[in-house]
Amino acid sequence: MSKEIFRVDKFVVPAQAREEFLMRVHATHEVLRTQAGFVRDAILEQASGPGEFNFVAIVAWENGDAVEGARPTVAAPHQKVSFDAQAMINRLEIRADIANYKRVERAMAAE
Repeated sequence: MSKEIFRVDKFVVPAQAREEFLMRVHATHEVLRTQAGFVRDAILEQASGPGEFNFVAIVAWENGDAVEGARPTVAAPHQKVSFDAQAMINRLEIRADIANYKRVERAMAAE
């Protein structure tokens, strides 16, 4: 059974906030990619469809410990420049839905 954890951050980003938002997301992912337990990531922008969220950022981690271990390292550069992610989200009127997910293993049919 896989212990891999996926951090999925979904955002509704107004058009006027797009560039600043993406700058911050890309900078954060550059730090994440250097962390122990990092597997892969993707930053996605909605191309079509009626979905509510126009940006999704996904990071796959080896396990939950790797996710927790990365938190202080990601927070350090933010603190160094006095960056408050929640304040930016509020100022730019971005809505976020952020959670960790695990892979659903296929149930085996009884034989």
